[in-house]
Amino acid sequence: MTYALLGLLGAAVGAFGTIVGAGGGFVLTPILLLLYPRDSPQTITAISLAVVFFNAGSGSVAYLRQRRVDVPSGLVFAAATVPGAIGGALLTGSVSRSVFDAIMGVVLAGLAVWLLAGERWRPRPGRLLVRRRLIRDREGLLHEYDVPLLRGALASLAVGFVSSFLGIGGGVIHVPLLVRALGFPTHLATATSHFVLVWMSGAGTLTHALAGDFRAHGALARTAALAVGAVLGAQAGARVSMRLRGRQIERLLAVALAALAARLLLSI
Repeated sequence: MTYALLGLLGAAVGAFGTIVGAGGGFVLTPILLLLYPRDSPQTITAISLAVVFFNAGSGSVAYLRQRRVDVPSGLVFAAATVPGAIGGALLTGSVSRSVFDAIMGVVLAGLAVWLLAGERWRPRPGRLLVRRRLIRDREGLLHEYDVPLLRGALASLAVGFVSSFLGIGGGVIHVPLLVRALGFPTHLATATSHFVLVWMSGAGTLTHALAGDFRAHGALARTAALAVGAVLGAQAGARVSMRLRGRQIERLLAVALAALAARLLLSI
């Protein structure tokens, strides 16, 4: 695949990933698995996480301007994800490619079902370290909700590990958790997830770099081409997200998850 086409792929992934708050890794990793079947899981996850880092950084700037990021909660969750992200990156090479693909497919399918189930699978409200949030975004909309910080921190630790292990950046797992388990409004969940992704994907990318996972032929060039497109796509995605309702964003995310899960599981 030429670098120009990789740039276009990065832009599309970056735009969609920013709309749903997932950073695009959950889309990019399965695509890279299909495009480069001879690459190791370490190389695939390293490239994907690096692209997620640049995508999340660009998207976070846009969402901060829209005043949709819950910064206090995001900092707590980000701190919790970093140890998990480092551990996940270190353990990527411990499984075979077929097992890696199977795990990825099952995780994506489970998340799709959870999102489509709507309100029926919502845990009870947290009781420990619950903080009230009042956030008014740039459009003048007031968002009022409670954040169970302890539950969010523990969930973020697990998200950091799983997402770094799979190279999907974590937003695809974090957004459903923020909405379903922590009670975030969907638009704030996508924005805050992007903010957390910067720290999570940065820790995972640095760990992969120190482990030498970018040494494969063409890995750095592919990463650069995808990252440039992802940065530009993130800005477009943040603008589009302002025009969508929360439930529309959830359904877009669920459909993408289900499609990619089916493709991966069928290819094993």
